[in-house]
Amino acid sequence: MVKKADSRQKATLRKVLRYIRRYWLYLSLSIVLAAVTVAATLYIPLLTGQAIDFIIGKDAVNFVGVFGILKKMAVVIALTALAQWVMNTCNNKMTFQIVRDIRDEAFAHIQKLPLKYMDSHPSGEIVSRVIADADQFADGLLMGFTQFFIGVITILGTLGFMLSVNAGITLVVLLVTPVSLIVAAFIARKTFHMFKLQSETRGEQTALIEEMVGGQKVVQAFCHERQAQEKFDEINERLKDCSLKAVFFSSLTNPSTRFVNSLVYTGVGVTGALAAIGGRLSVGQLSAFLSYANQYTKPFNEISGVVTELQNAIACAGRLFELIEEEPQTPEPEDAAVLKDVEGQVEISHVNFSYDPGQKLLEDVDLSVRPGWRVAIVGPTGCGKTTVINLLMRFYDVAGGSISIDGKDIRQVTRRSLRESFGMVLQETWLKSGTIRENIVMGKPDATDAEVEAAARACHAHSFIRRLPEGYDTVITEDGGSLSQGQKQLLCITRVMLCHPPMLILDEATSSIDTRTELKIQNAFAQLMKGRTSFIVAHRLSTIREADIILVMRDGHIIEQGNHEELLQRKGFYADLYQSQFAH
Repeated sequence: MVKKADSRQKATLRKVLRYIRRYWLYLSLSIVLAAVTVAATLYIPLLTGQAIDFIIGKDAVNFVGVFGILKKMAVVIALTALAQWVMNTCNNKMTFQIVRDIRDEAFAHIQKLPLKYMDSHPSGEIVSRVIADADQFADGLLMGFTQFFIGVITILGTLGFMLSVNAGITLVVLLVTPVSLIVAAFIARKTFHMFKLQSETRGEQTALIEEMVGGQKVVQAFCHERQAQEKFDEINERLKDCSLKAVFFSSLTNPSTRFVNSLVYTGVGVTGALAAIGGRLSVGQLSAFLSYANQYTKPFNEISGVVTELQNAIACAGRLFELIEEEPQTPEPEDAAVLKDVEGQVEISHVNFSYDPGQKLLEDVDLSVRPGWRVAIVGPTGCGKTTVINLLMRFYDVAGGSISIDGKDIRQVTRRSLRESFGMVLQETWLKSGTIRENIVMGKPDATDAEVEAAARACHAHSFIRRLPEGYDTVITEDGGSLSQGQKQLLCITRVMLCHPPMLILDEATSSIDTRTELKIQNAFAQLMKGRTSFIVAHRLSTIREADIILVMRDGHIIEQGNHEELLQRKGFYADLYQSQFAH
């Protein structure tokens, strides 16, 4: 388990380094400035030791020498402050540009992921990866850049300075150092697993919160608050446990290394004092040596803290890379055609499809649709009506057979041109945070105000929009805010009406609209559907009487097809459905 975690950690680290390489200039400058900062900082104890030697002994103070050293110290301190400020600026720029790149890549990849990934992963968990995990990664990376370079250079620099003063005492320091490294490495390995578990549990909690907040009305309507609270408490308890363990193990690093470092300082103090008594070391040199010993051990504490944060950062980065490396939707062929001047000839030939390989849904479905036909799809829940729509829009790809438009297999055309050829209104409305106008012009951003208003009038949405506080400039939230379900659906219909696409898909498009308005909308749709191939999924059979062809589906098969009168005369499944809706 530990070996597997180590290999995963190394793989993630290699990926992070690929992003860091893009900003090698900032990185190089940061390392150079870290070296300047450390060199200047380590020069101070040497100057302090010289100053002490200038004032040793009664009535033997060399004021000229002391003032000269003080001037040097002032220059060195100013240089240190400047170098540190520029270094921190480089580190900040480098860190947040790297995190920006990873976030950009993650969000761009989300757009390419197949719908089956979105259907099988909680949206809150995906949000947690892109937002919370990226923030945690940024914090760890920034601390790593800020303290790691300085720590390593400080260790090397202090060893150099100590060797120049006394090689024997430096050897004592080197002999105790490995103990600190072994302790830090052991604890670091333990903490990675804990931080990964913490990150995963936090994602699970975010998913639950988003789900419950998004469906708060339903939760309250069905008195599900207690169960939701219990589920949240259970996840929160697990998050508490793994967070405590992660923090506990990580917090062991600092005191453990401090204990070892105190041994180093003690060893230097004892051997240095004996050397000073024997005349092999001056008091000023001993003072400088003790200061160097302290400077030498301090980075080990800081690096151990950095390593702990880096464990968390790498665990979070790993979850981000898992998202980025998810297999995207089937790429388009390089020679993919662009659908233009679509007439609307649709051929569905021997199509097979299932969401779960072990559970068949559509089997050997055949359909030929002429340009301008209105095709209604009816049948009981779960028979495959919406699945046909998903396949037409290529949200999913067929497992067998083919679908073609105007003689072109939809897998051989660009997704953009395919989806631009359809206007789609779903039973489930979707609005984004923004103004009413911004929601309507989503499919046609360059639409004029006159075009927007004309589309809204045609859909009978203009009257209620005009009554809103700011009219078309009224800002709504992503769920439509105080708009009724019917009003939200009218906006979605207006969005399609504005685009005038060559083909239409209406999946229970008027299910949330009152009967009187529905009749008006049906008239508007009738005008819109003239000359356009249209696919209409409906439960209310009264809305599809005028369809050119009605497909009756059951258990993934088209069991009947024909127009309304033909199907009634057959007295089959469709006739039973129709009679059940209109029987008195």
